[in-house]
Amino acid sequence: MSLFYSFFKWNGFFSSPMIPAGLSNWVSLFKDTIFWKAAENNFLLVVISILIQIPIGLLLGVLVSTKLKGMKLIKLLYFLPMMLSAVGIGLLWEYIYDPNFGLINAVLNFIGLGNLTHGWLGDPKTAIWSVFVVICWEYIPFYMIIFAAALSGIPKELFEAARIDGATHSQTFFKVTLPLLTNAIRTSTILALIGSLQYFALIYVMTDGGPTHSTEVMALLMYKQAFRFFKTGYGSTIAVFMFVLSLSLTLVTLKLYRRGREYEV
Repeated sequence: MSLFYSFFKWNGFFSSPMIPAGLSNWVSLFKDTIFWKAAENNFLLVVISILIQIPIGLLLGVLVSTKLKGMKLIKLLYFLPMMLSAVGIGLLWEYIYDPNFGLINAVLNFIGLGNLTHGWLGDPKTAIWSVFVVICWEYIPFYMIIFAAALSGIPKELFEAARIDGATHSQTFFKVTLPLLTNAIRTSTILALIGSLQYFALIYVMTDGGPTHSTEVMALLMYKQAFRFFKTGYGSTIAVFMFVLSLSLTLVTLKLYRRGREYEV
């Protein structure tokens, strides 16, 4: 239906006429500087998810799979974001970032770095990175669970054999553990791609895309156009673009993984 609506100018009310618009919504989309800013933020979020969230999630997954002391406490602390809704996380961190009563500025003042206090969410230069920190805090435990579950399925005999052969911990990780986690890494990458392109709730709560659209993302812009400004046709155009982009990136990722597996064979 979104594809159908993208060729009309319509306010979303069935009592209102649907005016054929041809490709005008698509032309407007590619000329919309706010949309491209949102797309840029989504791209940054994809990069951060793949280069930061997944590697840290992998390392934590390996760490919590060991029998070292304190692992239960680490599991508890890192599971905390999984028990909160995106709205709850957004409200919590909005308070932490508060320029007057927030925890971050309070700590900076306490340790004598009051000159670094800042309106973290009110400055376009720091708002997007402040939001990215929260997103990483929210999703790293998710990837940690994926990798911890994958590690639990690896036969212990393989690690014992590597130890008997004299392999170091790093050699065991890169030669045994990592190759056996390929499927988990592939799944995490695809989830990161799709999730990063569809991210909405936390940014909606924390900044609503501001200030000056510095934290705008495509899903939030789609929502605003369709349900706040009643431009259902234009909002549907953004939705179709997001779907095509998500599908394309997923297919490319799968193809790259298959090609990598062929080279290994």
